[in-house]
Amino acid sequence: MLGNLYIISAPSGAGKTSLVAKLIDHDLLIRVSVSTTTRPMRPGEQHGVNYFFVSEAEFESKIAAGEFLEHAKVFNNYYGTSKTSVIQQLNAGQDVILEIDWQGAQQVRQIFPDAVSIFIMPPSLDELDRRLNGRGSDSAEVIANRMREAVSEMQHYQEFDYVVINDDFDTALHQLHSIFIANRLRLAQQRGRHAQLFDLLVNNG
Repeated sequence: MLGNLYIISAPSGAGKTSLVAKLIDHDLLIRVSVSTTTRPMRPGEQHGVNYFFVSEAEFESKIAAGEFLEHAKVFNNYYGTSKTSVIQQLNAGQDVILEIDWQGAQQVRQIFPDAVSIFIMPPSLDELDRRLNGRGSDSAEVIANRMREAVSEMQHYQEFDYVVINDDFDTALHQLHSIFIANRLRLAQQRGRHAQLFDLLVNNG
């Protein structure tokens, strides 16, 4: 496979979604995997763009057939990552991002042990609290629950290959992109992409 598989995890409020959105705008070789879900489609969403929307029976059939890299049930709705879709994109030379939590990351590593995992951290708990409150759409109780969940999520940062601290957005974006660039320059990747060139250079044509 010519592309690399990336797992990016973060607690709510760390800025993962904004960083990934900017990253894929900046680098055309990077794609975000589109998850499959049983939750209802929301206004403005599109099948195959935001999610692949399926029935619960269809989702459970896919679980039984081993079609997911990872899956979980959250608030009575299933979410999962299609194995076939990811492999097709990797074979096409795309770097593929899975935006999943640490539990999903553990499932993916069992199938793709070479997946590169990145954890996004906030610079402090105070800043995380400020960002969560800054959304202005959640009650104090919801924010308190998200803070507790964030602390629980951050306890698993040591399971990841890289950690990016999102203090300054542009700096964090540059650091995140650097990981992708460095992995493309590894020997195995370069051999796959430039085998003919290397043969000409090393064997004098």
